[in-house]
Amino acid sequence: MSISLAEDIRSVTDLKRHTREILDQIHQTGRPVVLTVNGRADSVIIDVKVYEKQLNAMNLARLLSEAEAEISSGQTRPARTFLAEFKNARNI
Repeated sequence: MSISLAEDIRSVTDLKRHTREILDQIHQTGRPVVLTVNGRADSVIIDVKVYEKQLNAMNLARLLSEAEAEISSGQTRPARTFLAEFKNARNI
């Protein structure tokens, strides 16, 4: 996701004065808006749908990282063993 330096960095004062315009921009572009306080980046506003996608991607990355760590440490078992245990546990 890219940010337009000309459009996506706004002050908190701008947010107070132009809330609807800034929210519309976020929804239309899908890009986050960086809010500044005293000229420094302070917060980021992001569209909820974009946030949900990013949250899902982060959760998947975390799960994959955990799985890779288990593989690296030898915590594996044959797929047949897992499937048999899975079926038995769920009475399949």
